[in-house]
Amino acid sequence: MQNGTLLAAIDLGSNSFRLEIGRHHSGHIERIEYIKETVRQGSGLDEEKNLSQAAMERGWECLARFAERLHGFKKQQVRAVATQTLREAKNRDEFLRQAQAILGFNIDVVSGYEEARLIYQGVSRLLPHSDEKRLVVDIGGRSTEMILGQGYTARTMESYRLGSVAWSTRYFPRGQFSASAFKTAEVAAKAVIDEALDKFPPAEWTVAYGSSGTVSAVADMLGANGWASGVVTRSGLDWLTDRLIKAGSADQLRLEGIKDDRRPVIGGGVAVLRAIFDLFGIEQMLPAQGALRHGALYDLIDRVTDGGDVRERTVRWLVQRFSADEAQGKRVSDVSTALFSQIAALDAQNERYSQKLAWAGRLHEIGTHISHDRAHHHGAYILDHVDAPGFSLPELHRMSQLVMGQRGKLRKLEEALTDELFAKQLMALRLAVLLCHARQMPEYQSVKLSYKPRAFKLSTNPGWARRYPQSAWLLGEEVLAWQKSAWKFTADIR
Repeated sequence: MQNGTLLAAIDLGSNSFRLEIGRHHSGHIERIEYIKETVRQGSGLDEEKNLSQAAMERGWECLARFAERLHGFKKQQVRAVATQTLREAKNRDEFLRQAQAILGFNIDVVSGYEEARLIYQGVSRLLPHSDEKRLVVDIGGRSTEMILGQGYTARTMESYRLGSVAWSTRYFPRGQFSASAFKTAEVAAKAVIDEALDKFPPAEWTVAYGSSGTVSAVADMLGANGWASGVVTRSGLDWLTDRLIKAGSADQLRLEGIKDDRRPVIGGGVAVLRAIFDLFGIEQMLPAQGALRHGALYDLIDRVTDGGDVRERTVRWLVQRFSADEAQGKRVSDVSTALFSQIAALDAQNERYSQKLAWAGRLHEIGTHISHDRAHHHGAYILDHVDAPGFSLPELHRMSQLVMGQRGKLRKLEEALTDELFAKQLMALRLAVLLCHARQMPEYQSVKLSYKPRAFKLSTNPGWARRYPQSAWLLGEEVLAWQKSAWKFTADIR
């Protein structure tokens, strides 16, 4: 990546949407602009986990303003990341379709594990480099991430379903504060994160850092009211809680340093933070400058650095973890991407789809680790549920659907096959698996694949069928399989 390249990261959080623009210089990023808008999308989830129309419109309006600022940016310069609210929302696809059209860039809905990884990446990059062992806590609107790390490396990561918006809505309705409400909220928070003590034992870290909204807001309020600046202490947190209880409600709170956008969710955030302090015996926590959006910016740099894309490392780990045949995966990956290139012009968009197809090819046999019977189903399940650093949930699901569809009937993928690019990926993968059936590199250069709207055609050089009769027979069976789909597939096998 050239020095001077502009990069942008968008964090679609449960409480706020944030846009960070920076300039790359020798592996570091210099801030150019930062925009934050309070959207409160998390409070727009109803009991059935559907986003209200008003919540979606608030998000779309904010993204329209971000889109204007990002005019002229290329896709490889922008990463947009959505977190817990859109992980939960049943109607997220409805929101995302219009959101992506408005923004002009893809929006990655990431797992809690991936969110935690990006948070640590952002925090560690903006701290002085040292060997200290860190506990990083990020209390978001609807989830709280905890990470144990050292230097730039995150060792243990977890995401828990509690946050400032969720706890404020549940335990401080209409912004009403009382001692009993705080006690109930803190007990409930400890019940959710109690298991975190085993994953992040105090003996394993020396410094606690707090990333993003809640910790930053608490530190600002304490500093503005005579407490030491740039730190949250247990005694300061107790004092702040007492002030909230005496005020009786968020509206009646008169306190220097509190911002209007933080007022409606301060009760829930403080309750969760106090629970973490108590559970881990923390005496002080330092606010970190880095956050998820900074991690997303540095991830953009890693993705164009040789060997830097964490997704490539994750694929290698999955191959090893599930004892897949690496050589066979490489054969299927190479053949499938070669076939895909014949039916999809390799522009920037299709190159990304080709890469995901390559990864699916390398991972197509991970389900055999569980059982050879229905291995493609097992492999799809693994990809839909594994913690896979670097990948968004839609990326993992698309690869899971490809692994599911690598063989067998196509009826199970009827909905996915309405997408032309997916159909092209799946055709290339199925043919590659078929051609590599002998677990040797096939003579695939003699196989030509072409495409017209909703119709595929395969042809071979004369004599190919005589040299490879088993492959020719399998191709005939594949033609029959596609006859039961909405796509046409013909084969001229000679």
